[in-house]
Amino acid sequence: MPQKSRFDIAEVRSRFPSLSRLVNDAQAVYFDGPAGSQVPREVADAMHHYILHSNANEEGYFATSVESDGLLDRARRTAATFLGAPDPDCVIFGANMTTLTFAFSRAMAKTWRPGDEIIVSHLDHDGNVAPWVTAAADAGVVVKHIPICAKDCTLDLQAFSSMLSAKTKLVAVGYASNAAGTINPIREMVSMAHDVGALVYVDAVHYSPHGLIDVVALGCDFLVASAYKFFGPHVGILWGRRDLMKSLPAYKVRPASNELPWRWMTGTPNQEGIIGTAAAIDYLASLSGGAGDLRSRLKDAFKLIGIHERDLCIRLLGGLDERPQFRVWGITDVDRVTDRVPTISITHTQHSPKMMAKHLASRGIFTWSGNHYALSFSESLELEPEGTLRIGLLHYNTHEEVDRLLAVLDEL
Repeated sequence: MPQKSRFDIAEVRSRFPSLSRLVNDAQAVYFDGPAGSQVPREVADAMHHYILHSNANEEGYFATSVESDGLLDRARRTAATFLGAPDPDCVIFGANMTTLTFAFSRAMAKTWRPGDEIIVSHLDHDGNVAPWVTAAADAGVVVKHIPICAKDCTLDLQAFSSMLSAKTKLVAVGYASNAAGTINPIREMVSMAHDVGALVYVDAVHYSPHGLIDVVALGCDFLVASAYKFFGPHVGILWGRRDLMKSLPAYKVRPASNELPWRWMTGTPNQEGIIGTAAAIDYLASLSGGAGDLRSRLKDAFKLIGIHERDLCIRLLGGLDERPQFRVWGITDVDRVTDRVPTISITHTQHSPKMMAKHLASRGIFTWSGNHYALSFSESLELEPEGTLRIGLLHYNTHEEVDRLLAVLDEL
């Protein structure tokens, strides 16, 4: 049987109630996904059912607690499968990626000494920069920043290589840029960092709705994501190597277990959100349209997502290329479209990103303007204070929506 090459976009969209919204009698167009994706009905249903029928704290002997524990255990195993992690106990949940990273930066700083060095990136969301810079200042540690190649908004790997030394204790880098869409060569960077004995902390928040994550294949030491970027609720997920998760000093209350994963889960977690996170992963797997185990179905689903999103990206890049008043910040060569996710930041020769975002919003097209919390990116490319207009394409978007965006931009 030939491999399926497309999913039914109409069927996909029918699962997202928000996509039926009208603005001034026109269908709303959601290109705001990089700041938070829309949510399919089954995610809301799972959270609704849990909080009404299985809501209880953990490790009780009564029915709802036992049932809740089972559902949460299943959710953790589902999240581990999503990340390609063999040990579910090494997966923890928190408020969001930034909160988890601040907690881990404080713990890791306990292992640093004055004169040690860490490396962060000018391409990253500040959630993977500020926590490390703050912790480094507390510990008297030197911070180095990987520069950006302005032409295509990729990281300067030669400069990165020159920064690495025996003093390097940590490299914090994003899997994909939430501003320019660049996919960083994580495997290569992990290998380079490990060669000098450094740990690698990967922010996969922006990559997670676009491609399959495999922490084993990447070889990283930690990886963090947020479910609200891959069609789930506001919950953060972090995976770490078992030896590190066991040995790093955890800030926790005294009665809390010192075993994994509980030593890193401070207080009662957002249990309905964790259930919703598992439902979001199940939704993604369902896009494969096939059978097999969860990981296999996720692999097939992300292949289909990749095909559809690359088509959308090529269409938008081609349309912008025909409009020289716009500049795309990032990879524009369609032959390199696999080196990026379909998040496209643009500026205009005359109009500010804010003005463009307001104009699009008046026509029912949702985008973001500003620095998108990628402050180092915006500063490095001298885009402050206005930043860029960011157009985020996801698998529920259509070719017709891309064409409509271009037509509305032409009104400028």
